Amino acid sequence: MEIKNISYKNRDQINQFINSQWFSTTMVVRGELVDMTVLDGFVAYENLNIVGLVTYRIKDNECEIISLDSLKERHGIGTSLVNKVIQVATKNKCIKVKLISTNDNINAIRFYQKRGFDMVCIYYNSLEIARKIKPSIPMIGEFNIPLKHEIEFEMLL
Repeated sequence: MEIKNISYKNRDQINQFINSQWFSTTMVVRGELVDMTVLDGFVAYENLNIVGLVTYRIKDNECEIISLDSLKERHGIGTSLVNKVIQVATKNKCIKVKLISTNDNINAIRFYQKRGFDMVCIYYNSLEIARKIKPSIPMIGEFNIPLKHEIEFEMLL
């Protein structure tokens, strides 16, 4: 596996990957529409094929992971990508790395807690607001769980 920065050289390929994984290149996070085509991040390759991607943004002294995808779970791809973001956040003197997940994303909830992130807030019924901004957000998520809430995780640095 080779990990590279997102750059102008691979941006088109990254944007196609984002669209294939998220069915859009925009994401609603805490009521804000985020354009994922301009975010910083890291991409994991195997034989020139994307097997993982993490996007993030730094605002003030906080680093926020916007998306994390691993096409091969339990192979260390997600962990490697998150560790790269933590390195960038530390280098930029951020006080924390945070992210939002949804209540149906059981795999992400497990993944982040096992890597030292704490669940710090639940935004009750926040997907109602998100659907007003992006109506394509489904009502039912993974494991047939009603998609309703955002959960905030953070790791203090």
